[in-house]
Amino acid sequence: MISFELSMVLFIPLFCAAFTVVFLRTSKWGGAALSVMSAALSLGVVLSIMLSADGGSIFKSSCELFRLGNFGLDFGYLFDGLTKNMLFVVCFVGFLIHVFSVGYMDDDQSKGRFFAGLSFFMFSMTGIVLSSNLVMMFVFWELVGFSSYALIAHYSSTAAAREASKKAFIVNRVGDFGFLLGIIFCWTSLGTTSFVEMAQIFQTDPAKASTAMGLLITCGFIGKSAQFPLQVWLGDAMAGPTPVSALIHAATMVAAGVFMMARLSTIGFLTPGVLEFVSVICALMAFLAGLWALGQSDIKKILAYSTLAHLGLMGVGIGLGYELAMYHLTTHAFFKATLFLVAGSIIHACHHEQNIFKMGGMFKRMPITSAVALVATLSIIAIPYFSGYYSKESILIAAFGKSAGGAFIDTAVFWLVMGAAFLTPVYMGRLFFNVFLGKPHSQKAENARESSAWMTVPIVILAVYSFAGAWSFAYDIIWFDGKMDGLIPSAATTFVGGTLKSSMAKLEAMPHMHTLETVALIMTVIGILLSYAIYGGSRGYDIVERKFPPLYRALEKHGWFDDVYDYYVKKVQQRFATFLATFVDLFLIELLWVRGIGIVCSVTGMGIRKLHDCSANSQIKWMVAGVLLLMVLIFA
Repeated sequence: MISFELSMVLFIPLFCAAFTVVFLRTSKWGGAALSVMSAALSLGVVLSIMLSADGGSIFKSSCELFRLGNFGLDFGYLFDGLTKNMLFVVCFVGFLIHVFSVGYMDDDQSKGRFFAGLSFFMFSMTGIVLSSNLVMMFVFWELVGFSSYALIAHYSSTAAAREASKKAFIVNRVGDFGFLLGIIFCWTSLGTTSFVEMAQIFQTDPAKASTAMGLLITCGFIGKSAQFPLQVWLGDAMAGPTPVSALIHAATMVAAGVFMMARLSTIGFLTPGVLEFVSVICALMAFLAGLWALGQSDIKKILAYSTLAHLGLMGVGIGLGYELAMYHLTTHAFFKATLFLVAGSIIHACHHEQNIFKMGGMFKRMPITSAVALVATLSIIAIPYFSGYYSKESILIAAFGKSAGGAFIDTAVFWLVMGAAFLTPVYMGRLFFNVFLGKPHSQKAENARESSAWMTVPIVILAVYSFAGAWSFAYDIIWFDGKMDGLIPSAATTFVGGTLKSSMAKLEAMPHMHTLETVALIMTVIGILLSYAIYGGSRGYDIVERKFPPLYRALEKHGWFDDVYDYYVKKVQQRFATFLATFVDLFLIELLWVRGIGIVCSVTGMGIRKLHDCSANSQIKWMVAGVLLLMVLIFA
């Protein structure tokens, strides 16, 4: 029965997308209504599974699609605590984004195409979550990349959207190439890509887990979750509609990489060397992204770099223990989706103005949206009793516990995480003070009014989760005999609860642990005060940009990574490609090899033809010569 229900969750959005494209593409509201209903139905099925007796069990089902020699491709589901947690996050946040989109895309002339893209994206993402093997996961992984390309390019009339979609697609292909090589390596080494079968292999012989194989698979995580050095696509992806930004940056696409790494961690696939590598690059990304957020004036780009920073924290959580990463992924999905949808509500009210220094005074004009923004901001900067505090604090404590061993890398990771935690209230305070306090700095902001219920109701619901989303875990609250731990939600499902509580108990026994919690809270308060001192006046401009232009320019250009990549592509890669196309392809292959062989054969044939004429005498001579040559070859 559960197999049928999981199939419903997976294929309902696909049916909706196909039906919308074929029959409702030009309909004003038909595509939107069908898409919202399909998202609601998928969420309802997920909740029914969680409430059922089967919801707490581990379920695996698969069927073989085809076989080529020893290689067989299976289509199947793996449903366990990890799946349950992620599936609820994707379907719940996805449903609320669908509802919000009805109001946000009200005036858009291509609503049918947009909602078809949303539904196809949901199909692709749920496919990743339910996959029982790496090959099936990779197929849906690529479908997520394609659907995100289409959604980012929704405003295809603008050059920025077209370029951003191509950039996201191409950069992700770089990481996906490594992912594909890792899957091939996995199959040739282990003879399977099934998660269950690999878990049995590693349980029997842990030495079969290869660092090289893990690093190749990690390339997919680096690309999809926009980690160093493939982070360049995420900021530009803001050219898409704001609901797309919420869907991509909150609970789905960028979180797919973290989910994949968590799935591999559960089966012992990732070696200590791989986990340490992931911790280092993600800690670096978390700190750098926090700095770069201070150089952005676009409200969506600030949130995009904030997402980069928190994905970095999740990556550190993967290195320290995947339970920590999934805990923060869950809470982050709610407060970041809230912030993106709040940004969308404000952009919609300000007639698509996105510069925070042209806003201001939104608390008076949009009180509901502003109150929701305050809740989500307090959660992301980790104020006690808000959900973000518990998950971020868990990663910080675990990083400190590992650094107590004295290893340089572990110590560096801890301080980078501390730096990222300090920067969060600074850049979020910069956004909040300029957008919601002070007076309006443009006529568009002056005329802003509260959004419709289609947009305010979803963000209010998400605000509740941003505030109380971690209470079930933090205070051991049991809902429906534990079946609805994901709904409340806490990430305190069976797969997280026991392991993480055990780890936290050990960490709390360490000396100076409570001092660390106090220091972290003091740093958060200092960050808020520093942000208010610099940006609290809501001047309508960035004081850092005016007083320190070179510093601001460096932050705005996010380390000139785009310029470096552009130089590499135009000056190095293009020249190398030209060399391959001209010298190797045209000269060596086309001229010397293909045409050269033909010319040599033609000239040789002409020479041999001159030795032969049509007389009987000549034919007898060649026949005798052939017989003699044949006898030599036989009897020599």
